[in-house]
Amino acid sequence: MSLPASLQELVEQFKKLPGVGQKSAQRLAFHILRTPREDTDKLCEAIRDVKDRVTYCSICNNITDADPCPLCNDDGRDHRVICVVEEPQNVSVVDRTGGFRGVYHVLMGTISPLQGIGPDDLKIKGLLARIANGGVDEVILATNPTVEGEATAIYLARLLKPLGLRVTRIATGIPVGSDLDYADDLSVGKALDGRREV
Repeated sequence: MSLPASLQELVEQFKKLPGVGQKSAQRLAFHILRTPREDTDKLCEAIRDVKDRVTYCSICNNITDADPCPLCNDDGRDHRVICVVEEPQNVSVVDRTGGFRGVYHVLMGTISPLQGIGPDDLKIKGLLARIANGGVDEVILATNPTVEGEATAIYLARLLKPLGLRVTRIATGIPVGSDLDYADDLSVGKALDGRREV
């Protein structure tokens, strides 16, 4: 079946989303077509607002609509402990456990030589600057237990240990080869509780 050009363009745009193939993209496009105009306008507005208002925290690189982010501005959090994660979505996964009251640092990826991503491509300099400012006692490496996550954790441990900090790694309460995004709260909490020296 040949689709009108504008509907086909919508399908093509949906296909660019992660995990959305041809059939899912068509289903979404037809759903939009059947949805009342005011609802599609709200969706468009929400997408524009996210692009216009959401940015990255100048301290930790987490997503925020205020800079610095609410977590970095929270005096009730322990700023002596920094939990290092790969991506902004990992912050909410760890924070949902309720067991961690420190602050975060988002690397915006992992070291991956096969994809041409090296240490200089990550937000490591910002982490080192935070540590150089003083007051940091421990850095928890909470990268995913994947090959790239482990390589990144090892690199950071070698970089940070000479600075005299306690450097820990989350325990393997999370299955190897999975992402923090897919782990349940209890597993992430256990992994934080069982972290070890690197």
